[in-house]
Amino acid sequence: MGRKVTLSTCSLNQWVLDFEGNAERILKSIEVAKANGAKYRLGPELEICGYGCADHFYESDTLLHSFQVLKTLLESPVTQDIICDVGMPIMHHNVRYNCRVLFLNRKILLIRPKMLMANSGIYREMRWFSPWSRLRQVEEYFLPRMIQEVTGQDTVPFGDCVLSTKDTCIGTEICAELWNPNSPHIQMGLDGVEIFTNSSASHHELRKADQRVNLIKSATTKSGGIYLYANQRGCDGDRLYYDGCAMVAINGGVVARGAQFSLDDVEVITATLDLEDVRSYRGELCQPLMEGQQKPCYRIKVDFSLSSSNDVYLPTHQPIQWMFHTPEEEISLGPACWLWDYLRRSCQGGFLLPLSGGVDSSSTACIVHSMCVLLCQAVEDSNSQVLKDVRRVVGDDSYTPQNPKELCARLFTTCYMASENSSQDTFRRARDLAGEIGSTHVNINIDVAVKGILGIFSVVTGRWPQFRANGGSNRENLALQNVQARVRMVLAYLFAQLSLWARGRPGGLLVLGSANVDESILAAPPTAELEPLKDGRLSQTDESDMGMMYSELSVIGRLRKISKCGPFSMFCKLIHLWRDVLSPTQVAQKVKHFFRMYSVNRHKMTTVTPSYHAESYSPDDNRFDLRPFLYNTHWNWQFQCIDNQISQMPASPADGDQGRLEE
Repeated sequence: MGRKVTLSTCSLNQWVLDFEGNAERILKSIEVAKANGAKYRLGPELEICGYGCADHFYESDTLLHSFQVLKTLLESPVTQDIICDVGMPIMHHNVRYNCRVLFLNRKILLIRPKMLMANSGIYREMRWFSPWSRLRQVEEYFLPRMIQEVTGQDTVPFGDCVLSTKDTCIGTEICAELWNPNSPHIQMGLDGVEIFTNSSASHHELRKADQRVNLIKSATTKSGGIYLYANQRGCDGDRLYYDGCAMVAINGGVVARGAQFSLDDVEVITATLDLEDVRSYRGELCQPLMEGQQKPCYRIKVDFSLSSSNDVYLPTHQPIQWMFHTPEEEISLGPACWLWDYLRRSCQGGFLLPLSGGVDSSSTACIVHSMCVLLCQAVEDSNSQVLKDVRRVVGDDSYTPQNPKELCARLFTTCYMASENSSQDTFRRARDLAGEIGSTHVNINIDVAVKGILGIFSVVTGRWPQFRANGGSNRENLALQNVQARVRMVLAYLFAQLSLWARGRPGGLLVLGSANVDESILAAPPTAELEPLKDGRLSQTDESDMGMMYSELSVIGRLRKISKCGPFSMFCKLIHLWRDVLSPTQVAQKVKHFFRMYSVNRHKMTTVTPSYHAESYSPDDNRFDLRPFLYNTHWNWQFQCIDNQISQMPASPADGDQGRLEE
């Protein structure tokens, strides 16, 4: 009697609307799964069209091309004799659903729509899809004519149902359903489902991988069972990096896992497991609970076995220890993988970074070098796709990278844009870092361009603005700083567009930027170096410009974005958090200053260039931070509430003679 099953899950580097490439990667994963002896193959969420299609999901073309790819998969000999589980959007009764399509030998077994949607943070699934709300109910779905011609089926089951093969029962979860407090696997497990599958498009955030692993281990610890997890990998066209981590677990232990950060476009994870281990586990722990009170799962019977009749000598996978990356490793590896996808898919020749010598731009430079380390390792590991892409990017069909530093010189240009306000310290730091990582480094002086622009202004107005240090007003001082920053931007894009042309190479460079959020204060205090030096030394720091320390800004920023605090609720929290260092009046000053400056500068975030999203707290644009950009910057009502609260509080010695902040 057969009882051992071999199952495959995978991580695929899919790309939105790249139907040809997506189909090739799906077929490759099925081919590898079959070669490994698997009878069931699971893929990522919406793998046919790509998860990040966003408003392209509204287009009938996306639905049409997804079915065309499904037809290709059904017709392929690669998909024969294995249950294939693929993801695509489907419209049923004029309602769009995020679905799994399970098929075997040119027959669609069922279509399972997603029931619990991801609709917070960066996710907006409810904008494009509706959840299937009819639990344990199934309807008939009329197939498009092109699919009918292949399968010979007019209709197939559509809804909340599971597969019953000759030897086991398989139930589906889709991404966010695992994270929900009422996950489908709970009732499915109580109803005897033995194999759970989860197809995801779960993006990388720091320390998120251990949450996934713990959820899957917990799901199979509570009620036993086998759990397959598939995920997308790479940059599919947006600011997210999907970080793989495909895995297989049984009865609370992970037995097979894939990489979190990898340049492989197709990674297949296969495990052989004993169904009797699930039954024994449940027989001891779950026996009184297995007969649930709810309506049982709707079962689709399939004349197919996942096990073979003689598998006594087939070895099974045993639990393994999951070694998690440190946050520092995640910061180095995640953005590096994302940058490589962005570079190779944009068909450009490399990156250009204005390198100031500060920790923000230096960190960006180190991440590019990390990318080069990963590329060289992949080439050394005989990854033919990576080598092909590297050769295309550098424009040399015979090139093979020798080491990360040598590759960095070809892919990465750094430039130090000096002015009369720049210090020798930042110049040396930029030069030394470029030498360490191997980037092609250039020095540019912007003074001529700045004076030329100011000369134009002077000819028109008859006035020449001065820095505050030279007797100018705050308006003049700010304008003189801005013109330097904007000249640097113009020069950066000019050099990015023409640097390779000047070297006789095709293509252009992608401009990288960096910004201080809550910066570590090391030997180099964060500074824009836009005001005159004093005796050749730094006179300007970001913290003095902002009117608060980065440590304070970090707390305030997280309260605003993560804790969803407005001015008054933020004040109420901070008078307790900072009670040992600041009086209520001083806290009020900090809060008011932050919200004034936030509202004055909010509009700039609507034009932030594409960025890597690694945490829920980040300088993201209004796609993730859905707030307006035109505010009443006085915040009269909110600030008056703060003042009223202070007036009711006992006087604090720390207040001194500062008094109330004037509006």
